Amino acid sequence: MRPTATALTRALATILLLLLPCTAGAQGPLQDDLLAQFRDRLDVIVRGVDGVAGYVVVDLTSGKPVAARLEREPFPTASAIKVPILYELLKRADEGTLQLDAASPLDRSQVVGGSGVLRHLTAPSLSLRDHAALMMILSDNTATNVVIDAVGMSNVTARMHGFGLGDIRLRRRMMDDAAVLRGDENVASPSSLLKSTEMLWKGEGLTPARRDLGREIMRLVPGAIRSHIPGRIAVFSKTGSLSGVRAETAIVDLPNAPFGLAVMITYLKDDADGSRVIGEIAAAAYSYFDRVASSGRYGRRSP
Repeated sequence: MRPTATALTRALATILLLLLPCTAGAQGPLQDDLLAQFRDRLDVIVRGVDGVAGYVVVDLTSGKPVAARLEREPFPTASAIKVPILYELLKRADEGTLQLDAASPLDRSQVVGGSGVLRHLTAPSLSLRDHAALMMILSDNTATNVVIDAVGMSNVTARMHGFGLGDIRLRRRMMDDAAVLRGDENVASPSSLLKSTEMLWKGEGLTPARRDLGREIMRLVPGAIRSHIPGRIAVFSKTGSLSGVRAETAIVDLPNAPFGLAVMITYLKDDADGSRVIGEIAAAAYSYFDRVASSGRYGRRSP
């Protein structure tokens, strides 16, 4: 008896499925063991730092976390809080309540110390688009305060709360020592921080033009995650650092297996250890997702 067309179609479909690379969400015993090794590797990395570390690594194809530790606990964000600030700015531009491209002279009362270049300039006149780029790429604190004043501090927290990210709390402007002494720290959990980054990357609630602007800016941010991912892979990220604190969040647009990660560390004895740990976690995550994305069902690399 000759096989029917339907039977041939099913047979061909089965063969194609066996030949296709596995995705991070398609697990079998061999892939499960690889994932277990990845999680063990993260445990070893975290145990090597004198501090408290939380992280989450998410497979963006399935939308599910593949590794996590203290992922729901609020940590100090340092400059990583600038991700939800950027989202609020882009959202308000979409709503028509702010103009991104109208240049204004810098109000010297907004100038603060710390990272950035604006405090060294005598009479700059910039648009909110320019301030956003400086806020993210150079982590300019003065530019950040300009953006915060434009969008409204409480509005950033309220917007994130509306998305179910209630542990993201913008409670002070940059370099506000009095607010720090009051305990008004900017905080977020690794899960919520990563979700806000994913929202920017996907453009959730934004027009395509604002999404693309957010991506354009975040792709230029340097950091420990970026430095541990091959240069051909697009990384959209933001870093944060304070004394005793390191935080970083990123979307890694790996073909066939995009993933996101956020790492937040506090109570650091040695600040340099924080950046090292973030980089090692990023390298381990890339190694895992790259092998899963480029391998067949049994782990053979695709030609």
